[in-house]
Amino acid sequence: MNVITIEDYKSTYWPKLDSAIDQLLTQSPGDYIPISYEQIYSCVYKCVCQQHSEQMYSDLIKKITNHLERVSKELQASPPDLYIERFNVALGQYMGALQSIVPLFIYMNKFYIETKLNRDLKDDLIKLFTEHVAEKHIYNLMPLLLEAQSTPFQITPSTMANIVKGLYTLRPEWVQMAPALFSKFIPNILPPAVESELQEYAAQDQKLQRELIQNGFTRHSRKCSYCKLFPLGSACCSVLFYFLPR
Repeated sequence: MNVITIEDYKSTYWPKLDSAIDQLLTQSPGDYIPISYEQIYSCVYKCVCQQHSEQMYSDLIKKITNHLERVSKELQASPPDLYIERFNVALGQYMGALQSIVPLFIYMNKFYIETKLNRDLKDDLIKLFTEHVAEKHIYNLMPLLLEAQSTPFQITPSTMANIVKGLYTLRPEWVQMAPALFSKFIPNILPPAVESELQEYAAQDQKLQRELIQNGFTRHSRKCSYCKLFPLGSACCSVLFYFLPR
């Protein structure tokens, strides 16, 4: 293998990596990215073998940090009615990018980050999103999520689920900010239900059914074939299976 000087790294190898990372960080789901994964993988491998891991890791962290700071500023400028959806897009886009970035830098992770830093690249990159985006927005985001939770169909269930699960992945202790909300998507957040609380659950279910009717949904009489534990109109599947849009 030819010797790769630091000048070679800066002028030839890192620019290729920089361009590929740019495309991966900004791609939308389903986009075709015109980069050669084999070429990028080879660049990383050669740089690691030529003792440029430390510089490459520093450049990668700086590159992604700058990107996330721009993402955070864009979110700050978002109006409240678009804030949740844009946070969901930013979170999903970044986590999707990591699925490509982390494997491309697998040699650097194995022979530098794990060996010399005693860390893991994926954990480091998730931490960057936590520090530069999520931490800066959690106190604006959480009230909007709680408001959306109390207003059926203000945002899609999948968006709510993605954000709540994502926040839990980033920092599990954020559960304490809204245990009831997190418990809808993360198992074992709340203590097990007890028989004395069943009436309260039934009252909450009836309240939700009334809200569904007020928002243009009607009851559907088809018998639920997925659950035999509850009578029609009580808790369990009634909301999912017995209300349809008018």
